[in-house]
Amino acid sequence: MSREGALAKNTAILAIGTFFPKFAIFITLPILTAFLTKNEYGTYDLVLTLVSLILPTATLQIQSAAFRYLIDVRHDEKEKKAIITNIYGFIIPVSAVALIIMWFFMYNLDLPVKLIITAYFFCDIISNANKQIIRGLSDNTAYAIGSIISALGQIILVLVLVLWLKEGLFGGIAAMCVAELLSSAYLLVKGHIFRYISIRELSFHRLKRLLSYSWPMVPNSLSQWIMHVSDRIIITFSMGLAANAVYAVAYKIPSILSFAQTTFNMAWQENATLVSKDDDVERYYSSMFATLFNIVAGCMAFLIGITPLLFKLLINGDYAEAYNQIPILYMGIFFYCLSAFWGGIYVAYKKTKIVATTTIAAALMNLVIDIVAINWIGLYAASISTLVSYIFLCIFRLISVQKFLKLKYDFKYIFVVLGILTVECILSFQQQFVLNIVNFVFGTAAFLFLNRKLISVVLNKVKKILDKK
Repeated sequence: MSREGALAKNTAILAIGTFFPKFAIFITLPILTAFLTKNEYGTYDLVLTLVSLILPTATLQIQSAAFRYLIDVRHDEKEKKAIITNIYGFIIPVSAVALIIMWFFMYNLDLPVKLIITAYFFCDIISNANKQIIRGLSDNTAYAIGSIISALGQIILVLVLVLWLKEGLFGGIAAMCVAELLSSAYLLVKGHIFRYISIRELSFHRLKRLLSYSWPMVPNSLSQWIMHVSDRIIITFSMGLAANAVYAVAYKIPSILSFAQTTFNMAWQENATLVSKDDDVERYYSSMFATLFNIVAGCMAFLIGITPLLFKLLINGDYAEAYNQIPILYMGIFFYCLSAFWGGIYVAYKKTKIVATTTIAAALMNLVIDIVAINWIGLYAASISTLVSYIFLCIFRLISVQKFLKLKYDFKYIFVVLGILTVECILSFQQQFVLNIVNFVFGTAAFLFLNRKLISVVLNKVKKILDKK
């Protein structure tokens, strides 16, 4: 299979694995908000937030090293055993210490809730490690199935524990815990991970090498968390919960674009790594950037065109103020999608320190603009800070990558497309029916034109499948 074909196949498989967890959140949210008290749901949401904050810090992101280093040794059983053994040898004792410390900070919670939160955190750590190991072992199908098991498990258990048995907060967290446990067990069995664990393979030298790759990803994760959460924290403190709700609603539709990019990026990291030693790597990376640019730009053009319809279908209540934030957030997420492309190249060349440095700088910029401008321009401070920080991240990484890879870009073409997207955003601000129709036609045409080659390939493949039948 060609490199492009492998990327397309992996993207499709990982899209399934990425979609189902999002679907589970969509299905369980109405149940949780209906059957948990506000305090219970607040605690539930805080637990989810702390998972994304504490666990990468506690484990020093060594799970990411599992994926990157296993790719290089897929045909070396001894090396695979050494890598997996040292990762487990690190995360289990370190996680145990972190969870014991966390236990004492939950002194105001009931004992059953404390126990289930601790169990969930541990199951999530092991599940994430197994997912990265499975991806490193090149079994993306198993990764997707593991995600589906987790999602379906969460939906069924929320229905049983929260809706039927009325177990409240305990039931909500228990559902996540058992779902992650089931997913982790499947991956352990499917990937035969246990046979790669041997105490004799424990090595401080090897562990140090893995951690030297992974620890810079910790400030990267924290910075991403700051970029995603700081806006809302500052809005809440400066303007109140109602304003934060407006901004959160505004972010929902543009986040569709980042969801598609996240799926592509997971496959891209693997593909970029596998071809990093090829003779034509610079030509290939340049070609893939052009393809990604057209896909993201085309999808964004189309989404802007249908935003008035999506807003009416998805957003209920008095959130009209959120609409004007959406075009700015679209542009911000567009630049984030491009910056993630170069992030995949950093991973391929094990330059994780640059990933951390660039993300930290962007996060600080985001935070400063928020603080300085929030009392001046209100909600626009949050959306504009997101746009400016992602533009900075994009430009910084573009220049940085050129220091070790000479990629080629058609800047004239890029600026023309950016101009078109900017015009669409300006028209969207007007909120006039005629201009909305123009935007819809314009956005659809832009999507079809920018992705005409990809659409042609997909249609030809579908035609061949139908002809065989």
